[in-house]
Amino acid sequence: MCGLLGMLTAHGDAEKFDSAISHALPCMRHRGPDDAGTWHDADAVFGFNRLSIIDIAHSHQPLQWGPEHQPNRYAMTFNGEIYNYVELRQELQELGYSFNTSGDGETIVVGYHHWGTDVVNHLRGMFGIAIWDSVERKLFLARDQFGIKPLYYATTPVGTAFSSEKKTLLDMAEALGLSDALDRRAIEHYVDLQYVPEPESLHQDIRRLESGCFAVVTPGGEVQAQRYFEPKFHTSPVTKDKEQDLFDRIARALEDSVEKHMRADVTVGSFLSGGIDSTAIATLAKRHNPNLLTFTTGFEREGYSEVDVAAESAAAIGVEHIVKIVSPEEYVAAVPKIMWYLDDPVADPSLVPLYFVAQEARKHVKVVLSGEGSDELFGGYTIYKEPLSLAPFEKIPIPLRRGLGVLGDRLPDGMKGKSLLQRGSMTMEERYYGNARSFNFEQMQRVIPWARKEWDHREVTAPIYAKSRHMDPVARMQHLDLFTWMRGDILVKADKITMANSLELRVPFLDKVVFDVAESIPHDMKISHGTTKYALRRAMEGIVPEHVLNRKKLGFPVPMRHWLAGDELFGWAQDTIKESGTDDIFNKPAVLEMLNEHREGVSDHSRRLWTVLAFMIWHGIFVEKRIDPQIEQREYPVEL
Repeated sequence: MCGLLGMLTAHGDAEKFDSAISHALPCMRHRGPDDAGTWHDADAVFGFNRLSIIDIAHSHQPLQWGPEHQPNRYAMTFNGEIYNYVELRQELQELGYSFNTSGDGETIVVGYHHWGTDVVNHLRGMFGIAIWDSVERKLFLARDQFGIKPLYYATTPVGTAFSSEKKTLLDMAEALGLSDALDRRAIEHYVDLQYVPEPESLHQDIRRLESGCFAVVTPGGEVQAQRYFEPKFHTSPVTKDKEQDLFDRIARALEDSVEKHMRADVTVGSFLSGGIDSTAIATLAKRHNPNLLTFTTGFEREGYSEVDVAAESAAAIGVEHIVKIVSPEEYVAAVPKIMWYLDDPVADPSLVPLYFVAQEARKHVKVVLSGEGSDELFGGYTIYKEPLSLAPFEKIPIPLRRGLGVLGDRLPDGMKGKSLLQRGSMTMEERYYGNARSFNFEQMQRVIPWARKEWDHREVTAPIYAKSRHMDPVARMQHLDLFTWMRGDILVKADKITMANSLELRVPFLDKVVFDVAESIPHDMKISHGTTKYALRRAMEGIVPEHVLNRKKLGFPVPMRHWLAGDELFGWAQDTIKESGTDDIFNKPAVLEMLNEHREGVSDHSRRLWTVLAFMIWHGIFVEKRIDPQIEQREYPVEL
């Protein structure tokens, strides 16, 4: 887990950009405080910050490798972990290849030499990869299947630069000839969805290589992404006598994944909330580390904490448990810092408690396991039940359904049945845009009146839906969330916020072997018996403590609605809006009116307000340069 930065020049003048790379590297020292290095030849220059996890004394990057007749043919930087590197190394050694290190990174470059771009299909892990082939003069860029690790890039007349974090590319803007202009369409997407969807960023000249994609770039060429991973969700019915076989396959796959994710030369801990996902991971991890430490966070306000349940789980599985309670004052003070680490805003209030629990965990361990991805793979969101409740509408002709929707629109707000009629009148593509939405179009126009009249969330979701027509309704929703909510919110915060604390977060649910089982589960084994993740819950019987086996999902709940209406955050929010230099983006009087409506109880605008506030703070840091995020470079021991 590290930070890579590099550039493929268009004119063979890489040495000219070496100082720009060296100057920008400290922007993401938090990703790798243990070691740093640069390398260049005539065409390419690479920089790297290392968080040493495996083969600590060796495996320095940028790493060079080549066969005997072409020594140092390749240069590589790689951010992430390859969990099957031991098995891949053995396979490649049997094919006659030799290795100079015992780390996972060298396995990638040797594999690339042998398999070419198909190496990505052999890797089991999380990764952002850059490999320069000095013989064929080609740059290979790749991201893992799910998008756990980020990879930004920018192409200008002087070349293509790439990095684990956008801020390093912004630091090199003058050398690269990058514009500082914001992407207005990406702003619309953010305001509507509360995150910036891939491949966009809020800066129009900087983009992201999408999850499950690679690209081969030549000097002076463009980044043309190719998708190598496409979820299929090829489900088929499971007969009663085969159910236990399915549950056993899930349990075996997850246990194998956790075992592989425990591979490290440093201490591995685990996040632990009150739900089945993190509890399953921690329970299985305990089998490989009897002294496992677990971590959780919460708030003092009643009903907004999983601390008690997590502590009960920790006691039941026999692990030492560490808790961090976050106050409103700590929360608001950390927001500018968090927006700086994020690169682009994500309007998810749970980012802040995650930051504090990661900060606490880093005092004790260097790696943590977590339960991200379980909901998308196993059907964990309550909204996935919606196709069942709306099934009767599917039998009604579309014109008649539209009429029911008009009737629903005319019913008073809050009247029982109004929402059912409205949503039942729409197709799935129209009504479901993923697990997050801050504003509908009318509300959007209230705060950003310049929003395009033709804007529709399907601008983002339609290409994804087009690939899922063969799937059942629940699988289509899962498929959409894999490409929107999960990689736009869940995995961005998982990477950026833990890396802000030089802590490596590993996600065993998002594993090739686990996914191979999960995508074969039929919908009636996901949403069944009045619960979500039914098959996973059955698979975990006898493994996780009984009190969490059927507990509803809660996550990191944040009392934002109460804080924005009360003395905790109302004044801070009011000042943030008034002081923000975003008058060309937001209708600030309308935002202040929303804040007052929220305080008076007219409407719950907390989610919408947080979306705007997060953007305003981000804008104050990166555009106005008015807000100092007060980033301190912390020193950590290399080993924990």
